[in-house]
Order: sequence, then C-alpha cells, then structure tokens
Amino acid sequence: MTAPDPRGLSRNDIAISTAFLVALAATLGALFIGEVLGQMPCTLCWYQRIAMFPLVPVLAISLWRGDGLARLYGLPLALAGLVLSGWHSGLYAGLIPQSIAPCTKDGPSCTDQAQTILSLPIPYLAFAAFAAVLACLILSKGKRP
Repeated sequence: MTAPDPRGLSRNDIAISTAFLVALAATLGALFIGEVLGQMPCTLCWYQRIAMFPLVPVLAISLWRGDGLARLYGLPLALAGLVLSGWHSGLYAGLIPQSIAPCTKDGPSCTDQAQTILSLPIPYLAFAAFAAVLACLILSKGKRP
C-alpha cells in the first residue's frame, strides 16, 4: 500500500493523472495538426490515433471513479501505440526501408521531413507520448473495485 500524500494524492493518482495529461496533449496535438494545420495523417498516424484517442476517456473515467482500472484497459492501447509509433519512427529514421511503409502512394509519407512540430518529428513525439503513458500505467499499481 502506498503512503498517502499530504495533499490527498496517492502515487497511483499522480501516475494516472500524468498519463491522462500526456494522452490529452497528444490527442489535442493530433487534432490540431489535422484540423487546424490541415496536414493529412498517414496510415500509421491513423492507427496510432486509434490507440491514443481512447486513452483519454479511459484514463479520465478511471480517475473520476478512482477504481484503478486504467491499467487494465490502458496498457494494451499504450503498448499497441508504442509498437506502431516505434515502427513509424524507424521509417522516419531510415532504419526500415520505405518500400514496406503501409502508406498510400498518393498520400503523405511516413518519412516526409516536413512532418515536424517545433523541429521535432511527429513520429518521435508519438513514440515519446506512448512511452510516457505506458511508463505511468506501469508505475501505477491498479486495484480491483
């Protein structure tokens, strides 16, 4: 059992809150890139969004209910997203040949150098976000209601 924080927050609450904020920032960032900047996501970006977007309500509901089930539902999503973003980062870095990229011929490329935010490649940002969420979920203990 974790020692209670003097402010009333447990280690689990802090870990899940951090994971929620990272997932929320990544989701809002992806929506901003697509809807405001008008950059069409590649196929891998779509798959990563499928893993990231549900993390926001899953983590929010777990925080609200205080049931600790975020770990149960969030870990598979975060792990799938980490694998996808790792593949995407490998494509961007040139470690994986472009010929096996799952992007359409006429759509945006995974290795397009213009896909950066504040000089950081979007695939690397996605990898960092999934890694942070995964680390927070692993650090939380989780509990059954």
